[in-house]
Amino acid sequence: MNALQRRKPKLSFWQIWNMSFGFLGIQFGFALQNGNVSRIFETLGASVDSIPILWIAAPVTGLIVQPIVGHLSDKTWNRFGRRRPFFLVGAILASAALLIMPNSPGLWFAAGMLWIMDASINITMEPFRAFVGDMLSDEQRTHGFAMQSFFIGIGAFVASWLPWMMTHWLDIPNTAPPGEIPPSVSYSFYAGGLVFFLAVLVTVWKTKEYSPDELAAFEESREQESSSVKSLETVKTSSYFRNHFIVWTIGGLGVSSLIYFLELKSELYILSGGIIVFGLLQGISASLTRQGKTDSGFYTIIHDLHTMPATMRQLAVVQFFSWFALFAMWIYTTNAVANHLYHTSDPGSELYNTAANWVSGMFGWYNLFAAAVAFLLPKMAARTSRRLTHSLSLLIGAIGLSSIYLLSNPDHLIYSMIGIGVAWASILSMPYAILTGSLPSDKMGVYMGIFNFFIVIPQILAASILGFLVKDLFAGEAIYALLLGGGSLVIAAIITLFVRDN
Repeated sequence: MNALQRRKPKLSFWQIWNMSFGFLGIQFGFALQNGNVSRIFETLGASVDSIPILWIAAPVTGLIVQPIVGHLSDKTWNRFGRRRPFFLVGAILASAALLIMPNSPGLWFAAGMLWIMDASINITMEPFRAFVGDMLSDEQRTHGFAMQSFFIGIGAFVASWLPWMMTHWLDIPNTAPPGEIPPSVSYSFYAGGLVFFLAVLVTVWKTKEYSPDELAAFEESREQESSSVKSLETVKTSSYFRNHFIVWTIGGLGVSSLIYFLELKSELYILSGGIIVFGLLQGISASLTRQGKTDSGFYTIIHDLHTMPATMRQLAVVQFFSWFALFAMWIYTTNAVANHLYHTSDPGSELYNTAANWVSGMFGWYNLFAAAVAFLLPKMAARTSRRLTHSLSLLIGAIGLSSIYLLSNPDHLIYSMIGIGVAWASILSMPYAILTGSLPSDKMGVYMGIFNFFIVIPQILAASILGFLVKDLFAGEAIYALLLGGGSLVIAAIITLFVRDN
């Protein structure tokens, strides 16, 4: 059989639709979590200052769960398939968590449910990225990830407005006695749990996966990419990991010392602690290598992190700067708009809450714009290239985010959201379409999980340093955090032009 015969068959629009439909449910879960969990925490007695610590569950959970699930799904094959068992298990757990969350009896129970809910959503989400790589040829992967972007946009838009719909369309109360979750929020979570499960079930029921033998046959036509990864695996020795253990651990301790002696904000210990933990993981890997215990999942994940293909390394830098900008936007847009456009800094005032509600609505709109743009990006990529398409999209997003600084009328935020929506649609599709062309099929899951590191790490970094920068460098003016985010998107756009796209 020649290479042409081993290519994956072209799937129809509706086949790609069905295999991506589960992302509608996943985004329902994420949007409800992102938009309402802080409200639940505050209702159950959390102070505003403690909320970021409670939220640290989300990035840490993704950092741990996604590479593990990716590695396990790479090694799985049974009558339910390769990735679909994880879709189903994650959907059942996440749906249950969505049902339980608004009924939390206390703050720490709710914090624990956030960990469970985020882990469950990650169990479902991570294999979905690898699923596109498994099922689609290089020529169709851009369309596959664009379809995921479409469902992410639609799901986020509807779920973001769901509590409002419950109140204004169904007359469900939006208030409750102290210490109780408003019924509009509770019923939104119940609806979200149902949508999550049913949407994932559509993908599980309607999609048939390729067997390991079929994937191996398809992979033979991409031996050059696969062998380049495998050749790198032989060079990582015990001394290599030991050296990394020494450098990273000492570096983390040094940063911790600077934070202590300079009396910097305590949140920065999250950054130094992360550096130390990464160093310790290298030490464990050195010990496993020295003992010849290199067949464990832990070693595989750490080893594969160090042997990423060149394209993945380049995209990792693009992702870092892209997602740093996004987290700056998500964290500070409400405060920036309230101060810059509504001229209030009092979170308890009616005007500040009006600004917050307006920003929430605008975030829903940029997701809808992303859904509208999602199917245009593959056409643009076909006429130019995926690199140029992504670079231009990031520049448009940088203009949109930075333009908030120039506005004087809150109504004009909708124009900024158009640019942000274009960038968001591309961030959710183009890097993954480029990445999957450089990955061997037998490591698609674990590398997708590792790729998530470069989404989570900027989130942890943003949580660590943005507060320090806004307070001490920007004199409390959050609008400059948005300009910093715009600059970060420009850097990502420039780096994208140098990414190798196979």
